[in-house]
Amino acid sequence: MRKHDKHFYKGFISGILVCALLIGVLALSGCLGGFKLPVGGVTVPSQNSQELSGDFKEIEEKLIKIQNMIDLYYLADEEIDPAALAEGIYKGYVDAIGEKYSTYYSAEEYADVMQSMSGTYSGIGALLTQNIETGVITIVRPFAGSPSEEAGMLKDDVLSKVEGQEVTGEDLTEVVARIKGDEGTTVEIEYYRPSEDKYYTVQVERRSIEVPTVEAEMLEDNIGYISILEFEEVTGEQFAKAVDDLSSQGMQALVLDLRDNPGGLVDASTQVLDRILPKDKLLVYTIDKNQTKEEEFSRDDDVIDVPIAVLTNDNTASASEIVSGCLQDYDRATLVGETTFGKGIVQYVIGLEDGSAVKLTGAKYYTPEGRNIHGTGIAPDVEVELDNEAEGDEQLNKAVEILLEETGK
Repeated sequence: MRKHDKHFYKGFISGILVCALLIGVLALSGCLGGFKLPVGGVTVPSQNSQELSGDFKEIEEKLIKIQNMIDLYYLADEEIDPAALAEGIYKGYVDAIGEKYSTYYSAEEYADVMQSMSGTYSGIGALLTQNIETGVITIVRPFAGSPSEEAGMLKDDVLSKVEGQEVTGEDLTEVVARIKGDEGTTVEIEYYRPSEDKYYTVQVERRSIEVPTVEAEMLEDNIGYISILEFEEVTGEQFAKAVDDLSSQGMQALVLDLRDNPGGLVDASTQVLDRILPKDKLLVYTIDKNQTKEEEFSRDDDVIDVPIAVLTNDNTASASEIVSGCLQDYDRATLVGETTFGKGIVQYVIGLEDGSAVKLTGAKYYTPEGRNIHGTGIAPDVEVELDNEAEGDEQLNKAVEILLEETGK
């Protein structure tokens, strides 16, 4: 960092403000779990910056004063990275909105987000979820044969630190980005196991992971069972393959398990619904701040022509609620379990020219019958609380019982 160069600082800080406000954004296609990436070009209107020019002039002047203080008094000012200062301004600016789903991604973070949506990445192979109220990050499950499983990590372990840095309260996407990395490298993970009241610190080697988002098996009485762990690019294809495999075995009813599914790609959720429902069915729609309505419909006549029960709990969220709410609206499935999480809003993820991005809450989504379930969730048709101390899976057993009645067995 240069010393006592006020022209440098003023230009640097002014550049930060201009970039934060006026930089053009590039359009991307696709959808991200409860989030949508706008289709078509988007540009920040110039009139907005003109209206706010007075406010930002004051901000610029104050930043210059702060930078001069740093230059005059901070002991190790030569170690300061100007790029890190800029990133801090962008991130702090969006965080100051005070809305828990809106955030700023650096170019590196955004690249990791986009990679993770593909369903293939280099990491430790564990599905994570975050309590929005407490910020606590919990392991939903380590994937079979993955580095996380080999390192001894278990379901319900609480992530404490990544590379020595506390992660509770941090944006889950950013934490995941820090866990991932080049194949063959290692990452230090500290986690807490509530059942033992004990912390563990492990070095986990990163490997190439294709996310097994769908698990399937045939239960007794020809009842198929499909669990969707999250919705990624690979999920639609994995779900269709699972349905075909079970159908070839004589499936007469289906349990679709969406418990602990934190969401994922909206496109993937509509692909699953498209495989279940006939063509031209409204699956979900969104309404933005300008009252613009966007609708998603099923596209082909492939259907699952057997009774369906859907398992839900309070961690069934976002894209999972799109699936469960749609099937409930069409009376196409019986929902069994507990009320879902209740995330009925959409975040637009807008890429900036430098590779960074901003995620902003910009719309509400609605089930086909017009329900917005944000903050309330979706109540099951048959409520069954899971008793962790009881033997067996009471919710699954109830779903099987309902399906046996529907099939006349």
